[in-house]
Amino acid sequence: MSVAGLKKQFYKASQLVSEKVGGAEGTKLDDDFKEMEKKVDVTSKAVAEVLVRTIEYLQPNPASRAKLTMLNTVSKIRGQVKSPGYPQSEGLLGESMIRHGKELGGESNFGDALLDAGESMKRLAEVKDSLDIEVKQNFIDPLQNLCDKDLKEIQHHLKKLEGRRLDFDYKKKRQGKIPDEELRQALEKFEESKEVAETSMHNLLETDVEQVSQLSALVDAQLDYHRQAMQILEELADKLKRRVREASSRPRREYKPKPREPYDLGEPEQSNGGFPCAPAPKATASSSFRSSDKPIRTPSRSMPPLDQPSCKALYDFEPENDGELGFHEGDVITLTNQIDENWYEGMLHGQSGFFPLSYVEVLVPLPQ
Repeated sequence: MSVAGLKKQFYKASQLVSEKVGGAEGTKLDDDFKEMEKKVDVTSKAVAEVLVRTIEYLQPNPASRAKLTMLNTVSKIRGQVKSPGYPQSEGLLGESMIRHGKELGGESNFGDALLDAGESMKRLAEVKDSLDIEVKQNFIDPLQNLCDKDLKEIQHHLKKLEGRRLDFDYKKKRQGKIPDEELRQALEKFEESKEVAETSMHNLLETDVEQVSQLSALVDAQLDYHRQAMQILEELADKLKRRVREASSRPRREYKPKPREPYDLGEPEQSNGGFPCAPAPKATASSSFRSSDKPIRTPSRSMPPLDQPSCKALYDFEPENDGELGFHEGDVITLTNQIDENWYEGMLHGQSGFFPLSYVEVLVPLPQ
């Protein structure tokens, strides 16, 4: 850094200390600028939280949520991706119904009904795939782009403006000791940064129709999904009602037990080749006492070294979705990642997966 740059950093630091500690007054920005800055800050927080909640709404399962976040939008637009790459719960339910329906066979009313329901569930999964991709492309990605570019650029301009304000106020306070030309340049740079920041915030707030359009795209995708889902379920409901009517009108077959055939038990045979079995010796009090003298030892769970991020299970956790990690009370799990405020990712016995934070006690936290 040049000498002039070092001096400028010193000026800004000195002015900041005098304002924070000494209570010195700095140059005040006008009320319109402050109001605009407040609206931009609220917009930034709203976009960030809506993004997180939208992904959670589409996929409550953290494993699928991570895959949804990593989807490549460009390949979807080009038609290279037909599904998000993770199973939908409707599809898993449909596969289970079809498998058991085939096992029951065509003579079973319940088996045929399971086949009908399974096919409908698989169609629902395809519609859910379309919803995920549509929302990712037309709502999540544009808002993410807003966070990564426009809002980040505004924060950069505001930070630069604050630095130039501190530099100008320091020099203004020492007017007479600092050349007038240097003070004039500091004022020009401050006003230039203020204008740039003001313009960028104004453009964001005046073009919020884009965010409204993206929100409309989200609702349209939801509406289309629910419309198709309703059609699929109505067709399934009609099929099942028809099967109920057919099964109810069919005469019931009476159960007629087969006549029992006489069974000749014959002479009892010795199971040990003809030799009589010796009665088992009765356990005496002393032998019974000796047998219980040594308690059975249960193997203890191995404790990994606590020099790496880890947590201890407070309760048993049975995984209900693909990608989740099951464990028992007392297990010590190595932490590898935190998905969000409610879910961790970790490893146990060579297996990796996701699990809820409320089931464990953190022993060594993940590095910040």
